[in-house]
Amino acid sequence: MISVDDAVIARLDSHGEHFEVLVDPDKALEVKEGEDIDLDDLIAADEVFEDAEKGKRVGDEELNKVFGTNDIKDIVYEIIRKGEVQITTEQRREMREEMRKEIASTIARRAVDPQTGKPHPPKRISNAMDEAGIHVDEMRDVEEQVKEVIDEIKAILPISIEEVKIAVRVPADHAGEASGKLRDIGEIEKEDWGNDGSWRAVVKMPAGLQDKFYKKANSVTKGEVETKIIDD
Repeated sequence: MISVDDAVIARLDSHGEHFEVLVDPDKALEVKEGEDIDLDDLIAADEVFEDAEKGKRVGDEELNKVFGTNDIKDIVYEIIRKGEVQITTEQRREMREEMRKEIASTIARRAVDPQTGKPHPPKRISNAMDEAGIHVDEMRDVEEQVKEVIDEIKAILPISIEEVKIAVRVPADHAGEASGKLRDIGEIEKEDWGNDGSWRAVVKMPAGLQDKFYKKANSVTKGEVETKIIDD
């Protein structure tokens, strides 16, 4: 078991009651992400508390009434997955850095340099974020922050979100696989199936994803694909 001094509190409010358990902060996040962690590696105390700091325990009868079981692992897992887990300073720093990378990568996929029509590499975007003094919020959604970041770095980096529409035709031999995989890159505006089994579609996507789209289309179809950019 992790020591009590190194543990954090996972808490859950349910049925008008408050429950707390002492857990390993890293293992608890793995549980939240769906991992199955051995109980001995996860907890610091084989108890469920009403107030962990005061050592006030919850009785078996109350646990069974709320959770439908007295199995400590089932209860701990439910508290972690449905409740809130304290985050350490180091975890918060790591999450913020991962969020920063994800925002930069998302912008690189969607935006282009209007002067060249080519996407900016994520590193260039990250450098512009540093220069603009942008602080990302690790607890907010990526999508919520992307537009804000773009607005702030425009003064430093020529950048615009442009979309393209690409008409694509895939022969019957590759149509099924292509129709499934290519729609993951952009939005299918319209599609139909030819009498010969071919798949035809118009796909809308951020301009920065064009190269990825062409590579995926050629890979899936072994080069047997027809594409054309549609001008509105």
